[in-house]
Amino acid sequence: KTVEMFVVRKHGQVFGYLNQCPHTGGPLDWTPNEFLDQSECYIQCANHDALFAIKDGRCMAGPCAGDSLTPLPVYERDGLVILDVVMPAELG
Repeated sequence: KTVEMFVVRKHGQVFGYLNQCPHTGGPLDWTPNEFLDQSECYIQCANHDALFAIKDGRCMAGPCAGDSLTPLPVYERDGLVILDVVMPAELG
């Protein structure tokens, strides 16, 4: 199964999320790889303009207020963003 994700870099930290709105289930990006509002302070849903906090994915405004984006465990090392996942034994 393929899933879409995105990473936002803010104040020297990286934050990863599934590219899926908790309200509609659709992708968040306006155009490919465009996830932030004009002020670049929030992640914004292209479908209904909901705004999500970058640091924790919590919906701050819009029809999904109180919901959150699905976070992904990412970190940065030597300039690379790494998704920290455990591979199932059957794939290893």
